[in-house]
Amino acid sequence: VRLDDEIDISRGDMICRPHNAPTVSQDIEAMICWMDETRPLQVGGRYTIKHTTRSARAIVRELHYRLDINTLHRDEAAGELKLNEIGRIRLRTTVPLLVDDYHRNRTTGGFIIIDEATNRTVGAGMVIQRD
Repeated sequence: VRLDDEIDISRGDMICRPHNAPTVSQDIEAMICWMDETRPLQVGGRYTIKHTTRSARAIVRELHYRLDINTLHRDEAAGELKLNEIGRIRLRTTVPLLVDDYHRNRTTGGFIIIDEATNRTVGAGMVIQRD
């Protein structure tokens, strides 16, 4: 890639068209699938989020609901997500991320969640709304 102007870019920086730019946000609404059998996802939990080539620390601010995959019923009273459960959450990251809705762009709309203590992947998510 050759640029007309000299600008400082490095790994993790994104080049895009001016009218097709992702949203820069620290607050992310997402649907996630929880994959850890030992510890459930809980509100207030601190994790590392891996998004494109960047990693950032994140905290779970809110669990909106757990989705029953058999009935598609939303359990809004749920306080945690266990192994293979799906839910809608709000994350707050320590650094801004360049995100799109998953249905628009899978690369910038998807991420994984890593347990900081064990370095294991504990969840996978899709961005559904940006603030």
